[in-house]
Amino acid sequence: MNCIAAVDSRWSIGQDGSLLVSIPTDMKFFKAMTDGKTVIMGRKTLESFPGKQPLKNRTNIVLSRNMDLEIPGAKVVHSVEEALQAVSGISPEDVFVIGGGSVYRDMLPYCDTAYITKIDYVYAADTSFPDLDADPEWELSEEGEERTYFDLIYSFNVYRRRAAAKG
Repeated sequence: MNCIAAVDSRWSIGQDGSLLVSIPTDMKFFKAMTDGKTVIMGRKTLESFPGKQPLKNRTNIVLSRNMDLEIPGAKVVHSVEEALQAVSGISPEDVFVIGGGSVYRDMLPYCDTAYITKIDYVYAADTSFPDLDADPEWELSEEGEERTYFDLIYSFNVYRRRAAAKG
């Protein structure tokens, strides 16, 4: 399974239910990576989308503690185990965890690849992604070239779970 996120220099991802910044090429990268795939997210992440609607051309799985929640166009699950069961017949390369913070933390142990847009900036934030640079189970396997968006410097990076950690 994969996860995909945009993080700042402190691995922060959001503030007040919103992304820290919207970089058009990052949005295009996210769409290209997840288009036609299965995405797993929390309810708050879904509610941050335009119209609070599931993403088009993707199988949307929403994790929520609300047992009565129904979302047209999405499968609602209530635990990590249910989410894993929902994707059990799907190739792991075709499943992306897309947020938010608690969903990343809960699902990261089941992911082998993380697509991280690193933004060289520190934002005021209340939500973060686990710091993969500080986690010995993960290694930076591909560091993208530096790009700029106005005065922001960012890069598309790929982290992979170390082989020894899988065993």
